[in-house]
Amino acid sequence: MADVKSIVKNPGTTDPQRADREQELAGWDEEAGRRLAEEEGVEMTPEHWQVVHLLREYYLEHGLPESGRDLADALAEAFAEQGGRRYLYKLFPVGPVTQGMKIAGLPLPAYTEDEGFGTAL
Repeated sequence: MADVKSIVKNPGTTDPQRADREQELAGWDEEAGRRLAEEEGVEMTPEHWQVVHLLREYYLEHGLPESGRDLADALAEAFAEQGGRRYLYKLFPVGPVTQGMKIAGLPLPAYTEDEGFGTAL
C-alpha cells in the first residue's frame, strides 16, 4: 500500500486506489467484452471499443462516478466532435453508460439501475 504522507507531500504520486482498481479489473479482456456485447446485442466496432476503453480508463483514474449522469456528461464531452450523445446512442441503443459499463466489465454507477436510464424513451 502506498504511503499516504508521501502522496500528500508529492501530489504527482499515483493514487493508491488506482492500483486496487487495476487489480479489480485485471480479469477483463476484449474477448470477455465481446461476449458481454453479444449478450447485450451489440456488434463491436472500433468506435465501440474506443468508448469501452475510455470508460475503463475513466474508472481507473477516478473510480466509480457518483451518478450515471456525471459519466454520461463526461462521455458526451469526450465524443462531442463525433456527435456527443446522439453518436453514443447510435453505438449503444440501451444507453452508453448502462451498456458501455456492462461491456467494459465495470460496476454500474448509482442511479443507473432503472431500465429507462440512458435510453431515449
